[in-house]
Amino acid sequence: MGIAANELSQYVIRPTLVYLNRYCQSAEALLLGVAASQSALGAALHDRRGHGLYRITSQRHRVLWDDFLARDPDLASLVRGLASQHAFLGGPHLELTVNLRYATAVAWMLIEEQATPLPAANDLQGLARIWRQTFHPQGRLRDFTQAWHHCIEPAATVTV
Repeated sequence: MGIAANELSQYVIRPTLVYLNRYCQSAEALLLGVAASQSALGAALHDRRGHGLYRITSQRHRVLWDDFLARDPDLASLVRGLASQHAFLGGPHLELTVNLRYATAVAWMLIEEQATPLPAANDLQGLARIWRQTFHPQGRLRDFTQAWHHCIEPAATVTV
């Protein structure tokens, strides 16, 4: 079992997007759906497909820093500010597994790098297309929507 969807949104995704000055409901929904699709909201945080909630490979992580974030020092500084001071220097890719806010920021940067307009937060097919384009080119749109229905919708129906 992974992290509760509502808690992941409330305590990790939303604050990270606000910190980056990138918050909107569509961005939050997309990152939640990506985490559901890639790792079942953290049910398994490391495998051959990549690190952490979003299954980001070491190679993609490195290329993002070298080719995208390096061109915007202010943005790079914001993202780096979420990483652990000493752990990042010794094992930057491990941060994708153990540091949820850093991993979320990196996942968002991968999406932003694509420069694809975001669909409405409730447009699962539109969100799925961005997930496939950015994270899982061999994936099927229904993989995203099934993960959404399995991992996210049950939490949305729980009332407190």
